[in-house]
Amino acid sequence: MDADLSHHPKYLPSFIRKQKETGADVVTGTRYVKNGGVHGWNLMRKLTSRGANVLAQTLLQPGASDLTGSFRLYKRDVLEDLISSCVSKGYVFQMEMIVRATRKGYHIDEVPITFVDRVFGISKLGGSEIVEYLKGLVYLLLTT
Repeated sequence: MDADLSHHPKYLPSFIRKQKETGADVVTGTRYVKNGGVHGWNLMRKLTSRGANVLAQTLLQPGASDLTGSFRLYKRDVLEDLISSCVSKGYVFQMEMIVRATRKGYHIDEVPITFVDRVFGISKLGGSEIVEYLKGLVYLLLTT
């Protein structure tokens, strides 16, 4: 969950309910299913995010529709296991967590969310983050 409330706490009961109903090891909020979405992004940001997810979906087959989102609920033991095996930082860390969860056989389920862009401050997404994302994608392709 982002500290700037881009992920609204109102979704937390849905995450908990989904985990209880399905026994999921990881419940992730997704912008890319019916009733999910983004508010406050320009077209370029939407295309960049969607393109990054489509590329990762195609190459990694991760088992979740939104790899770069950070609104997630993990079982504690699963979180500890995944963190101990992840090496990435930044946006790639979120992607690596889901890919490794899938590869380890953890059950992942999703809840639709609407991501609201920050009101104050600026996004960290820039050219260097895109390059790091692509390097991370190649790393995960070769190591998972």
